Amino acid sequence: MAYQTYSGPAAQAGAATGRPARRIRPGFGLRGPRRERHVLEPADLAAFCFPVGDDGVLIGEDPERHPAVLGLFRPTAYDVVLVGGIWTAQLIALRAAATGARVAVETARPQLWAPMAQAAGGGQPCVTVHQIGRLGAQGASVAAPVLVVRDLGPRPPRSRLSASPWQSTVTVLPYLGPNASRVLNAADLVGVQRVSPQEAELVGRVLSFAPADVAALPTLSDDITLWASRMRRQYVRLEPGSDEYQVLGPARRVD
Repeated sequence: MAYQTYSGPAAQAGAATGRPARRIRPGFGLRGPRRERHVLEPADLAAFCFPVGDDGVLIGEDPERHPAVLGLFRPTAYDVVLVGGIWTAQLIALRAAATGARVAVETARPQLWAPMAQAAGGGQPCVTVHQIGRLGAQGASVAAPVLVVRDLGPRPPRSRLSASPWQSTVTVLPYLGPNASRVLNAADLVGVQRVSPQEAELVGRVLSFAPADVAALPTLSDDITLWASRMRRQYVRLEPGSDEYQVLGPARRVD
C-alpha cells in the first residue's frame, strides 16, 4: 500500500524509524478497504420497478394478474360511482378501513351494512352507518382521510356534504335509474359490473365505451368490474381474502 507523506511532527517521528508516516484525515479516520464500483446500465433500471403503480386501496388484479390499486384519498375531493352490488362496495370499504381511513356509510339498507361495520373495527368505530340525510361533516384531513359510501338506490339524491380534500365518495347504484347520465358524468371514476344489455348501451354512450366493452358488460362474472376514467379502461377481478370471506361471503352481483 502506498502512503502519502507530509512534513510535520509525525513525519519527523517516521523519519527516525525509516518508515513513511501515514497521513490521517481529520474526522475521517483510516481509509476503508477498496472495492470495485457497481455500475448499472440504463437498460437495467427497469429491474427496479414495482408491480404496484400507485399507493391506495387494492381493488383486485388486472387480466395480467398485476395488482390493481385505487388511490382513493387525494388532496382534492374524489367521486367514484359503482354500478354494481353491495358486496363489491363493502369489500372496498373494508380495505379502505384497513389503510387507516374512516368509512361513513349513508344507506337506506342499514341491515346490510351493520354486520360489516361491526366486524370491521374489532370494537373500534372505523366504519359507521348513518340513515339518509343524517350524515354530517366528517372533518377529513391528510392524517385522517374519510371514505363516504352512499348506498341510496338507483336515484340517489344530491349529497349534502360539501366536497373536501382527503374525502372520497363512492356512490353505489344497484342499477341505472332515470338520472344515471347525470351521476355518471359527474364522477371521476366509474366501476361497472354486470348490467343488462339496455344498461350497457346507456353506459357505453355516456362513457364512450368501445363496442367490445358494451357487448362484454352483460356477461361479466360476479367478481369482475370494468373501471373507467376519462383516460383509461381496466377490467379488474376482486377476490376476498380469508378474513374478508368470513365477513362478506363469496362474490355476488345481486344483493
